[in-house]
Amino acid sequence: MALPDNKKFFENLSGGGKAIAVLTSGGDAQGMNAAVRAVVRMGIYVGAKVYFIHEGYQGMVDGGENIKEASWESVSSMLQVGGTVIGSARCKEFRARDGRLKAAHNLVQHGITNLCVIGGDGSLTGANLFREEWSGLLAELVEQGLIDEEAAQRYSALHIVGMVGSIDNDFCGTDMTIGTDSALHRIIEVVDAIMTTAQSHQRTFVLEVMGRHCGYLALVSALACGADWVLIPEMPPEDGWEDKMCQKLSATRSRGSRLNIIIVAEGALDRHGKPITSSIVKDLVVRCLGFDTRVTILGHVQRGGTPSAFDRILASRMGVEAVMALLETTANTPAYVVSLCGNQSVRLPLMECVQMTQEVQKAMDEKRFEEAVKLRGRSFENNLKTYKLLAHRKPESDLPVSNFNVAVLNVGAPAAGMNAAVRSAVRVGISEGHKMFAVNDGFEGFYKGQIREIKWADVGGWTGQGGSLLGTKRTLPAKHVEKIAEQMRIHNINALLVIGGFEAYLGLLELLAARGIYDEFCVPMVMVPATVSNNVPGSEFSIGADTALNAITDTCDRIKQSASGTKRRVFIIETMGGYCGYLASVGGLAAGADAAYIYEEPFDIRDLQANVEHLTDKMKTGIQRGLVLRNENSNDNYTTDFIYQLYSEEGKGVFDCRKNVLGHMQQGGAPSPFDRNFGTKIAAKAMQWITKKLTETYRQDEGRVFANTEDSCCLLGMRRRALVFQPVVQLKDETDFVHRIPKEQWWLKLRPLMKILAKYKTTFDVSDSGQLEHVVRIRPKDLDASTV
Repeated sequence: MALPDNKKFFENLSGGGKAIAVLTSGGDAQGMNAAVRAVVRMGIYVGAKVYFIHEGYQGMVDGGENIKEASWESVSSMLQVGGTVIGSARCKEFRARDGRLKAAHNLVQHGITNLCVIGGDGSLTGANLFREEWSGLLAELVEQGLIDEEAAQRYSALHIVGMVGSIDNDFCGTDMTIGTDSALHRIIEVVDAIMTTAQSHQRTFVLEVMGRHCGYLALVSALACGADWVLIPEMPPEDGWEDKMCQKLSATRSRGSRLNIIIVAEGALDRHGKPITSSIVKDLVVRCLGFDTRVTILGHVQRGGTPSAFDRILASRMGVEAVMALLETTANTPAYVVSLCGNQSVRLPLMECVQMTQEVQKAMDEKRFEEAVKLRGRSFENNLKTYKLLAHRKPESDLPVSNFNVAVLNVGAPAAGMNAAVRSAVRVGISEGHKMFAVNDGFEGFYKGQIREIKWADVGGWTGQGGSLLGTKRTLPAKHVEKIAEQMRIHNINALLVIGGFEAYLGLLELLAARGIYDEFCVPMVMVPATVSNNVPGSEFSIGADTALNAITDTCDRIKQSASGTKRRVFIIETMGGYCGYLASVGGLAAGADAAYIYEEPFDIRDLQANVEHLTDKMKTGIQRGLVLRNENSNDNYTTDFIYQLYSEEGKGVFDCRKNVLGHMQQGGAPSPFDRNFGTKIAAKAMQWITKKLTETYRQDEGRVFANTEDSCCLLGMRRRALVFQPVVQLKDETDFVHRIPKEQWWLKLRPLMKILAKYKTTFDVSDSGQLEHVVRIRPKDLDASTV
């Protein structure tokens, strides 16, 4: 597949003569180094000079050795390192005009008029103030004789682009800030470990997580681990919450659970502004219930460790976008912040985003909590609604009675996050009055009658478990439709929720085709995509793909680390994905690969030879390691063994080779926070759709459900930042059935990023323009933010 031809675009954006400086400020966050690496390499790629500013604004004020020119090699091996290797410091001096005057002088001495600032809202606000004062600061430097008029004219405008690096995810205008996903990984790792000891001893654990005045980390981690109670600053509990919480914990234990998990955000307050601390919660549980209770304050462990695959990709995309924004700036261009909107990297007005962020705190201070939740954005609001839906079981007497039976099954290969989706579907279905049935082993189990009723308590603790607890098979239903129809009749199944990959999509098409013969299939049917291959049409993300990406990234990190101190070495890694190159391409970007071979972008022996020459040149610069990923079905003839042998032969005397086939380890392990959360939210939305369709298609006179329209058999997928129901029959035109992939795949535009950051000459597509999401904007009814 040819890349977009943007040669003229790049000619117009020549960075020749431009100087760009990058700094990290405020608290550190995992992924900052990936952003720094991307800024440096993209800047050099377009011909600009790029400088590190060490120790944040303090280094800018102090100057000297703190401002150093960066080289391509100086950012090698940074991608997987947590924190920020160029240092970060809070600087009181920069807050005063005299400090900013020193900083301006230091920048002019290096010819720097383009700043890329990675930090929180305070750091970005300071950068904007610096930009606004710039002409006055230069005039003052001329007056003092520190620079001449010519220098003041040459460097008359300062351009700023920001990236938000903060684990708190408290900045309006972006779905995710750099470091948030990694912090969630740390939290969930601890929660998973704690749950095993809590079950052993029948304990209650109170976990305090970071986030300052934002409850995002607490809320999403509660959703991802199925916590019994969560306390966040945006939505303080109603008066009398103490009794309600204790009743909930007691009820959970009485149903056979051996543990309780309570998550407290560090900024949690009650309705009167009084702090709710983890120790207060512990004392309350011990006093009222007598449960053995422990407190764990996670602290700075949340900001430590290696960044997740998501954060590496996010930071890399933002860094490249930041350089492009700086190259396009004019004297009248406002300061931008690079943001994530769905899966798009966009630019937004910096100060508008800062002002909205400040509005959230103002709403909380004035106890306008509902508004504060809305101001946090659709994703936050959706997370809160989903948590309330799943965590708080209504008494049996308060549940509606629908008299509808809904079956849920997993189809295809196992994918981490399937269990979280099943748990969510079962609990939402029960909350809406349905009787839920679990089908074991997919369509194969369906026609064999492996169907049982599944209740609320049966799915307790499922969110953190990998694989498929229901069992899953690749069997398609076409050959067994008569027996499946019989089982539908025996169990009076009124709706189907199918969670799975490409086989699930094909299965739904086959059941849809069977409606003309068997009325039993004239019921609402919906599919939720779950496959590590991320190859289902109609959805840009599938449950399980993020966990697989992290498995690939972790393995690549370990493999590269094994080469430390050894001779020059190139690693050839084979990934899964069928004919879909998502894992190889996006995993390659996250791991810092030199090349990724995929089916969607044909390659030949000349490309392989060019890659060998590229790696040879790279080794001569002193870099010791190379990494090449190959999708398992990228080419029938250029197999992993062939590429390994070719590289080994052609690299003789310069580097040696090793190969590794990752195999099914990409499907295993505990699901990532993204997959737990995505699976939970998408399955909840699917069940709400089923409820609506059951009501619409129930024929009172016949006493049965009859759904025979195209829109009653849908796939629920993520499109940009919305979850959309799409009739499966309409997705046929978007599908390459031979190779089991969508005809259009959004992630292909990320491939040039990997090539640019690996020092290949290529072209790069321009990003979408962004628009800040205001609360007053009218939203389509069927669209919900689905970003974690």
